[in-house]
Amino acid sequence: MYGFQSAMQENKMEKFYTDFYPRRIKMLPKGWTPKHWLLLLLVSCICVIQESKAASFCTKADQCALDEEIKKVADTVQARYDHTCIYQVELATEEHVRLFQALEQASDSCSFMGHARQPDQKLTIMVTGAKVADFDDLVHTYNVTHRVLNYNFQALIDANYLEVAPEDTKPEEFDWKRYHPLESINAWLKKLAETHPEVLLVELGVSAQGRPILGVQISFDYENRTTVFVESGIHAREWIAPATATYIIDQLVNSKDPAVQALARSHRWYIFPTVNPDGYQYTFKGDRMWRKNRASFGICRGVDLNRNFPFHWNVTGASGDPCRYDYSGPSAASELETRRMIEFIKYRVEMERIRTFISLHSYSQMIMFPYGHSAERVDNYHDLTDIGRLAAKKIKEVSGRIYKSGSIYETIYPSSGGSKDWAHGQLKIPITFSYELRGPADSEDLFILSAKEIEPTAAEAFTSIQTIVREAGKRGYYQ
Repeated sequence: MYGFQSAMQENKMEKFYTDFYPRRIKMLPKGWTPKHWLLLLLVSCICVIQESKAASFCTKADQCALDEEIKKVADTVQARYDHTCIYQVELATEEHVRLFQALEQASDSCSFMGHARQPDQKLTIMVTGAKVADFDDLVHTYNVTHRVLNYNFQALIDANYLEVAPEDTKPEEFDWKRYHPLESINAWLKKLAETHPEVLLVELGVSAQGRPILGVQISFDYENRTTVFVESGIHAREWIAPATATYIIDQLVNSKDPAVQALARSHRWYIFPTVNPDGYQYTFKGDRMWRKNRASFGICRGVDLNRNFPFHWNVTGASGDPCRYDYSGPSAASELETRRMIEFIKYRVEMERIRTFISLHSYSQMIMFPYGHSAERVDNYHDLTDIGRLAAKKIKEVSGRIYKSGSIYETIYPSSGGSKDWAHGQLKIPITFSYELRGPADSEDLFILSAKEIEPTAAEAFTSIQTIVREAGKRGYYQ
């Protein structure tokens, strides 16, 4: 057998590579060593050698060991945002609007948080380091008012990853001072169902990559009560949403507050912390800023599940390009995750009297109701307006934070194919709200909310949801 298995010769090869390719060594991805390059080179060579010759090169066991080593290296590869800058621009004229519409279509180095639509609009754009100079030249050339919110986005991501609990965190150690990966959330849900008779573990189905979509039903008796459905984590990068959903579950089950206990017992609750498990998992392993699911479409991946529901699908605020962050899918309800949620809710909407639908997102501090596809007002527009304002007022009372409330179209931006519009427009669930949790609309951190914000964010959201449910009850929606 050849000497690649010899540690001495392997060291000589590493030294040779280091001596003769110093520039390449400096360019190695983070965490890679010359050994990793040698392994990749070795596997490439093996792929082109005939099977009979490969047998004399190394044994099957050797090849398996190499495969495992390569897999470990591949699993550590993560998207990097070194020197990526976050800009906020103000579109003063129609020319500015057209300019940034063209830029979004032409550039894959600028990630837009929303689309350029109209003058007097503020727009947040993430610009990769290699294009910062070009972008800066653009905004100065066209006299676009702007400011830089963040000069090195990777530093923020690095700090955020340090706030993640280990994957093997025991359910008894689950908390809201750290962010938790998918495995920890699911283990906690299972443990809760095992130890609390009022909690039932529920599986919507499986994701595109075969992961279970888990949630819980909370019901303290068998009365025919109305149901509150809470959907969270449909956009993978919005970590605060699953954290808030698990906080709400914990409060409904374990709170000693008589008012919370009464609320928990007055309704049946379905809460799903991560309805996009593949995407959420990928934000821990691959790209912290990933938004979509992980379905494959040629050279690109992912559908924005919150643009994939079959209600005015793909009419505005969505893309038909699989490489875009808001790709609506090849057809309405094309995605497994979408279909499973549709089937689950449609089956129960009348039988279990689902009268409230809550969707948790971030960021911008908003409490919104349908519709997103047009300025058309829903039948109970005035009730939802009043309830939303009362919920926002409650947040200000308890935390001082300012949340804006109104219809999706009026409050944030036009969008279609969203879960809340489908729930209200097609299933006629009357009390339908979508949250954009902390931080504020001009946040310098975007979706990378510090773990120290988890508990106050979740607490204010839960307080306002209590207000929504109580106010809806006063108005007769649960009779």
